[in-house]
Amino acid sequence: MSENKKEGENKINFLSIGDIVTDAFIKLKQAQVHGAPDSTDYEICVPFADKVPYEEVIVVPAVGNAANAAVSASLLGLKSALLSNIGDDKEGEDCLNALKKAGINTDLIKINPSMKTNYHYILWYGADRTILIKHEPYSYSLPEISNPDWIYFSSVSESAFPFHYAVADYLDNHPETKLAFQPGKNEIKLGKEKLQRLYKHSKIFFCNVEEAKKILGLDSLEIKEILTKIHDLGPEIVVVTDGPKGAYAYDGNEYLFMPPYPDSKPPYDRTGAGDAFSSTVVSAIILGKTLPEALAWAGINSMSVVQEVGAQKGLLSREKIEEYLSKAPENYKAKQI
Repeated sequence: MSENKKEGENKINFLSIGDIVTDAFIKLKQAQVHGAPDSTDYEICVPFADKVPYEEVIVVPAVGNAANAAVSASLLGLKSALLSNIGDDKEGEDCLNALKKAGINTDLIKINPSMKTNYHYILWYGADRTILIKHEPYSYSLPEISNPDWIYFSSVSESAFPFHYAVADYLDNHPETKLAFQPGKNEIKLGKEKLQRLYKHSKIFFCNVEEAKKILGLDSLEIKEILTKIHDLGPEIVVVTDGPKGAYAYDGNEYLFMPPYPDSKPPYDRTGAGDAFSSTVVSAIILGKTLPEALAWAGINSMSVVQEVGAQKGLLSREKIEEYLSKAPENYKAKQI
């Protein structure tokens, strides 16, 4: 077998970069919710200095924005890999096993001696959740990554900076590799100025409405203004999700609205809906779909994910997405706004 053929067979279509985590879902029986969903005082409250009953705990390994995206891409038929960090503990071993089972190339996952794997606790109440997070202070570096078609860069630890510059440097030197950028909480906290090179390199950029306002430092904007101002930061295509209301996109020429795919039943757990949407858009584009087609695929995968516990169980194959699409209502399509 020739070297060129070997390289083609081993070519990574979708390299996801970001932290991996184990999620422990604690399903609460008793809690109160105060405030409105889109307000700063939206809070879940439980009795203080008391024993609070819960229904069950479900532990899900190998999740997090980047891991979720890698699994999504693999299910859609792409050669998918994950670049991440884990500890040398049982949780890390469980994460590796789960990823390998999902068909993910794990060669770029660094095992850190004497360190823990990231572990998050999720207070799950109704269909929504509050996540208690802790990112371990790993040492981040960019190894040889063999020219992937796309890099999907998402959430890493606050201590990772300036690892982001290493990714930007790679993209400077490899213009053939396209970037999908889905900033996590820590990237948004760093600010758009520090990450301007990643914004400018982005073939496609993802965030939700609330995140977009934080990135821009503005409280109230119309959706077209949000899309335009994010686009002005450098991304070629901007996609802004708005939870169960749908999603919006702008490619510099036209503004699109993608309605949600009708839920077959009420959402069970909204964890991972945004990751499913973003990763499916990128995967569909890699597979040759147009932006409107990719948005339609994404809405279906997002709908499916919220019907299951965790961010990955409900992810669909390409065949399943196309099956849902064949049964979609007439109005389930991206519309110009």
